[in-house]
Amino acid sequence: MPFPHGLYEVFLAVARAGSFTAAAQALGYTQSAVSRQVQSLEAEVGAELFERLPRGVRLSEAGRVLLPHAEAVRDRLSAARAELEALRTLDGGLLRLGAFSSATAALVPRAQAAFRERHPGVAVTRVEGPSGKHLGLVAAGEEDLAVVSPPPGTPPPPGVTLHHLLDEPVLVALGRDHPCAGRQAVRLAELAEEEWIVGRERLEDTLFRPVVAAGFRPRTGLLAHDWIAKLGAVAAGLGVTLVPALAAAAVRPDVALVAVDPGDVPYRAVHVAAPGVPTVAAGAFLGLLRATAAELSASWRLHPES
Repeated sequence: MPFPHGLYEVFLAVARAGSFTAAAQALGYTQSAVSRQVQSLEAEVGAELFERLPRGVRLSEAGRVLLPHAEAVRDRLSAARAELEALRTLDGGLLRLGAFSSATAALVPRAQAAFRERHPGVAVTRVEGPSGKHLGLVAAGEEDLAVVSPPPGTPPPPGVTLHHLLDEPVLVALGRDHPCAGRQAVRLAELAEEEWIVGRERLEDTLFRPVVAAGFRPRTGLLAHDWIAKLGAVAAGLGVTLVPALAAAAVRPDVALVAVDPGDVPYRAVHVAAPGVPTVAAGAFLGLLRATAAELSASWRLHPES
């Protein structure tokens, strides 16, 4: 049976004080207000909760039955208030993150480390996967934030807002003894005769999508699904491969990275997908993602070869 929450507190105050007047003083109410609230609660339960005595009151049989339940409600409400306050002040709670693969090499971990230092009481979970999957999870309320890079011109699902983080250049990974290693930038036409290592047979599903759309078809000699295999093949001199700048920090030292001219492979827009009204924790994490993205973008401008 639902009761207005404030009535329990008044009931417990009267039971504790043994007097409407004393309970009113403890609560900061008038005596008549306390009396009215007790009467409202008695009307709800259909029984008198106090025996009115010449001096004060004492619990009736119904009042004694209700007392432990009212105390339990009080304790649960107190715990709920504490948890809500922790959410507001970021002393507790949960933040559910999603991100596409290369965003987890540097961008997301750096922001997550800064968030943990500032808000250690907030638990953070993180799931890696394709951008389309994360957009759906944010729309369904199953993720609070996701770092995504949907195809250009693709609108987000209803209820999801995209916050632009950065425009990511694309690099080419070369063997250290490759003639183009050490250069700041390279055109794809200069690498037309190279064997390209790709992650999927359908190039439209890779970083080559805009290049293929423009008519460039690389010679694909080796298919490797993960970065360890791709970069191992590059280091062994078996070919070259495209690498998103977000993944540059994870590239092995025996591989050279050179920027691809943006006229050949346009910069890739990276966004954060969030619900229309993010949680307090999500809003704080979004701010740290923006700061981290700005740092990374600045480093790319200063060091385009890395």
